[in-house]
Amino acid sequence: MKKYNSFPIRAFLLTMATIALIGCQPSAVETKEVNLTALTSLDRAGQYGAISGTPQVGIKAAKNEYESFQVVVQALSKPVRVVNAALTDLKGDAGSISKDNFTFYRPEYARIRRSSPRAQLPPGLYPDPLVPFINPSTGEPIEPMRQIREQWHDPVVTKGYEMYALPFDLWKGQNQPLWVDVFIPAETPAGEYKGVFSVTLDDFPEAWGNERDSIVNKVISIPVSLTVWDFAIPEQASHRNHFGPIEGITERFDVEADSKEYREIEMNYCKIYAQHRLNAPFPKYFLPEMKQDGSLNIIPEKHASLKEFIKTMKMADFEIPRAPMKGMYTPNGELTAAEKEKCFRYYRDYNNYVKENGWEKRAYVYLYDEPNTTEDYQRVRELSAVIHEAAPGLQVLVVEQPYTQDPSWPDIKGSVDIWCPLFGFIDRNAVNEVISKGNEVWSYTALSQRAPKYHPHYEEVKDYDSPYWHMDATMASHRTPTWMNYQYNIKGILYWSLTTRVLDNWNAPTFSHFGSHFNGGGYFIYPGLPCGINGPVASIRLKNLRESMEDYEYLAIYEKLAGREAVLKAISKVAPEWWSTTDDPAAIFSAREFIANEIVKLKKQ
Repeated sequence: MKKYNSFPIRAFLLTMATIALIGCQPSAVETKEVNLTALTSLDRAGQYGAISGTPQVGIKAAKNEYESFQVVVQALSKPVRVVNAALTDLKGDAGSISKDNFTFYRPEYARIRRSSPRAQLPPGLYPDPLVPFINPSTGEPIEPMRQIREQWHDPVVTKGYEMYALPFDLWKGQNQPLWVDVFIPAETPAGEYKGVFSVTLDDFPEAWGNERDSIVNKVISIPVSLTVWDFAIPEQASHRNHFGPIEGITERFDVEADSKEYREIEMNYCKIYAQHRLNAPFPKYFLPEMKQDGSLNIIPEKHASLKEFIKTMKMADFEIPRAPMKGMYTPNGELTAAEKEKCFRYYRDYNNYVKENGWEKRAYVYLYDEPNTTEDYQRVRELSAVIHEAAPGLQVLVVEQPYTQDPSWPDIKGSVDIWCPLFGFIDRNAVNEVISKGNEVWSYTALSQRAPKYHPHYEEVKDYDSPYWHMDATMASHRTPTWMNYQYNIKGILYWSLTTRVLDNWNAPTFSHFGSHFNGGGYFIYPGLPCGINGPVASIRLKNLRESMEDYEYLAIYEKLAGREAVLKAISKVAPEWWSTTDDPAAIFSAREFIANEIVKLKKQ
C-alpha cells in the first residue's frame, strides 16, 4: 500500500509568485510572436514559464459525451492582444460536428496565498474560474468594463464587466490558456473528425518605447482531431450523487428570496448542475405542500413542474426533504408524540407520491450529517425508525462510516440504508460487510481529513492521503474518485456544497475553517455577477468532476459487457486501492481508452 502523495506529481513549481508546469516540449505552432500549445483537461498552465504540451489537439470521446481541451497562447517575443478564438466544424468521412456544439472559455487566474492543509501544490496563481466567451444570459459577448462620457462635463457612465473573455493582452513570456468544451451528439457517426482551432491577434495597443513593430501573423492555428467511439453514454448519470443546496443567491445577486429574479437565477444554477451530470437540488416551489397534520397536498401545477424538472435535469436520484418538524431536524431536539404522528403521515405520503410516479428507486432521505456522540446515534435510531415504519423501502442516508466510533454507542446498523463515509474513513472490509446485508455505500470528502484513530486499520493507513478537492491539489484528485468508488463497489458520491460562502468569491476563493484555509473547498461554482451573468460560472475543477462522472459510465457499460472482474483489472493502473490512486493524467487517459476500445470490440460480437 502506498501513500497517495508519494506518486510523482505533474504539477507546477513556484516561480516569481506564479506557477509554471514542469518541462518543455516542441512548440505546436511557432511564429515570430506567438506559440500555441495543446493541453488536456487534466493540465493547468501557469501564467509564466515553459509549457509541456503537444503540437496539436487530440481528443477521444463516446457519443453523448463532453470532452474538453485547452490551447495555451504564449507571447514569445513581444506583447500582443488576442481578439478572438474559434474552432471550425469538425469533419469526418461520415459527417461533421458543427460549431454549435462547442463552448469557449477563458480561464481566469485565482490567487492562492496560503496553502490548504496537505496541499500538493504551492501557493500562486491557479487557472480555475471559466469566463465564457458568450454570456448565456444575453447570448452576446461579455464586454470589458469601461467608463465613458460624451462630453467633458457629462456624467461618467460605466459599461461592461470586470470579468470578460475577450480581448486580452499578453506580455512577452506570458501564457493564457483557452478552454473548449466539445459535445458529441448521440447521433454522431463513429470515426475520425478533424478541424482547426485558430486565434486572432492584434498589435499590443500603445506599447512603451519608440519602436512600433507590428505583428506579422494576424491569425495562427493548431490542428484538432477527435475520435468518436462507437457507443454512447446514457443521458442520466449512473453514479448516484448529492452535491448540496444552492447557497447565497440573495446576498450575491442582491435579489429578494423567491422573487422572479431569484427563481431565474436558481434555475440557471440547477442547469449547471445538470450540465455536469450532477443532481440539481429541487426548487422548493415545485414540491408538495404539507398540511397541518403532516400529510401532503399534491397540487397538479406544482407536480407537473416537478415532473418536468426531473426529466429535463436528468435527475439520477434526489433527496426527499426532511420533515419540517423541529424535533426532526434539530440535532439535540426531542421528537414529541404529536410530531412523530405528523412525520409518519409526511413520509408515508411522500413515499406513496414517489412510488406513484415511478421514482422510488431514486428517492432517499438525507437523515443525519456526521453523528459523533452517543446521543447522535440514538437520534439516528429514533428518527430512522419513524421513516422506516411510515415508508418501507424508502432509503435513509446517514453521513457516517459503516463501523462504530465507540462500541458503547447504540447500534445503528439497522437504521441506515445508505452509509456515506469520508474518503479517509473508508475501510474495504466494513464496506463489504454492510453491502452484504443489503445496504448501499456512498463516499464523500470534506476539508483534509485522514483516517480516524478508530479506523479498523488505523496503524496501516494513518499517514495516507486520499484525494482532497482543493484548488492546490492535482486535477487527478477531482477525476479519480468515481474510479475509486467502483473499485470498492461504492454507488454514489456526496459533497456538502458547490456554492458555499468563501472569503472572496473571485479574489480569494478560500473556505476558512478553524483557522485553516481550504482553497476552493465547498466551492466549484462562481457567481456570475462580475461577468454580467445572472447565474453561475463553471470552474476547471467542476469540468473534471463532470469528466469523472462520465468515466464512470464507461465502467458501467464495460461491466455489462465483460463483467466486474474485467473492469477491476482495467482500472488497476488508476485506482488499484483506495490510497494508491494515480495523479498521472496519461494513466487515466490510457485506461479510459483501453476500456472504450474493449466496449467497441465487445459490442460488435
